[in-house]
Amino acid sequence: MPLPNPSKGWSSSTSRLLALYSFLFVAWSSILMGVLYFEVSDYLNKLTRHSLQQRQHLFAHMSGKQLDDALIASQAFEERSFDAYGLFDAALNPLSGEIRKIPPELGLDGRVHELGRCLDADAPHLPKDSCDAVALKVPDGRWLVLVRDNGSLFVVTRIILHALLWGLSLTIIPGIAGWYLLRRRPLKRIRAIQASAEQIVSGDLTHRLPLSQRRDELDMLAAIVNAMLDRIERLMHEVKGVCDNIAHDLRTPLTRLRAQLYRIRQQAGDDSAQTQQLDHAIAETDTLMARFRGLLRISELEDRQRRAGFVELDPHALLLELHDFYLPLAEDGEIDLRLQLPAQLPSLHGDRELLFEALANLLSNAIKFTPAHGQVALSAHSDAQGVHIEVQDSGPGIPEDERQAVLKRFYRSEEGHRHPGFGLGLSIVAAIVDLHGFELEIGESALGGAKLVLHCRR
Repeated sequence: MPLPNPSKGWSSSTSRLLALYSFLFVAWSSILMGVLYFEVSDYLNKLTRHSLQQRQHLFAHMSGKQLDDALIASQAFEERSFDAYGLFDAALNPLSGEIRKIPPELGLDGRVHELGRCLDADAPHLPKDSCDAVALKVPDGRWLVLVRDNGSLFVVTRIILHALLWGLSLTIIPGIAGWYLLRRRPLKRIRAIQASAEQIVSGDLTHRLPLSQRRDELDMLAAIVNAMLDRIERLMHEVKGVCDNIAHDLRTPLTRLRAQLYRIRQQAGDDSAQTQQLDHAIAETDTLMARFRGLLRISELEDRQRRAGFVELDPHALLLELHDFYLPLAEDGEIDLRLQLPAQLPSLHGDRELLFEALANLLSNAIKFTPAHGQVALSAHSDAQGVHIEVQDSGPGIPEDERQAVLKRFYRSEEGHRHPGFGLGLSIVAAIVDLHGFELEIGESALGGAKLVLHCRR
């Protein structure tokens, strides 16, 4: 039975932990960036207003030619993209400077105002976005408008913002790369553990989970599981050894008992009153010996060392031989045995004799349970997964609630009790299928009976 695949993408615990860490890191970086941005913005805004207020205080006590000369001198030393001015008469007509019109939203109150759109001016270098402006009345009755560009000073803020965004992006990119690498290594180890676990699940209790040199949590868990497997393997060998010894040791006394009964039967003659009882005792002894042989056969098949003799075999030739072998038996029972095979089938890796035995059990059961004038079909097809061999019949079929039970030892259904047998045939088939790592599917046939499909994975 294949194990579920390891979690992929965001469903793995490593991915979720790294995603949570990345989210918290990005959230904290965003908060830090926002706080820094607004602190710098607030500081530069205060600096702009303070600079504009200093210029206001400087020019507030000047008048006449002194004011005109001071304004011209200030423009020569100041960065023109930062500052501008406009001088108006008492009627607010423009006299000098780049500001030619006082906007309505600028109050003539001597206080600094932040304008959503800067002043219209003839100079192309003046900004069209927000700015700080103040209008003050000088001692000679004229009006002076001073402008300080917010956008020019806030270039520093934009530089800081861009630097933070670049730093955040350069953090996210290595973070994604680290997420991929950190998640890839644990998944690789999980897949290695899964591959080993699948071999253990298939019955190879000698296999163990791999350990690395890190001695981390996965290694601790794998070491615990390996210790459990060591104990389970010892217990299984002990139980198996006891059962095998019992079955093997009882064969000798049973053989002697049968020989004694047979000699007594020969001496009694056909006319003796004890002849029928002796024949019944001999038949029961044969039944016990057959059951012990079946148990020893299953025990032999459960020995994984037999896999060493696996070879590449042709399933096409195997099925042809199987059909030819059981065709006379089907004809004796007036059963139509059909064979449906493609022109070619891919090769299989396994033991030819054991696969022949398993398929022979399936085919003989189908013939045995199919009534006269019925049909039995043996077919095969292949796909990307492997070769699929089907045995279908028109018999009574296998009830759905018994399809797993029939694979157990000595289990016989109600229909099975009407035919001779020991309930070990399908158990032997299951042991052979498990030895090869294949899968046996039991279902309902289109012919009305049972359908048993042997999925031979590549």
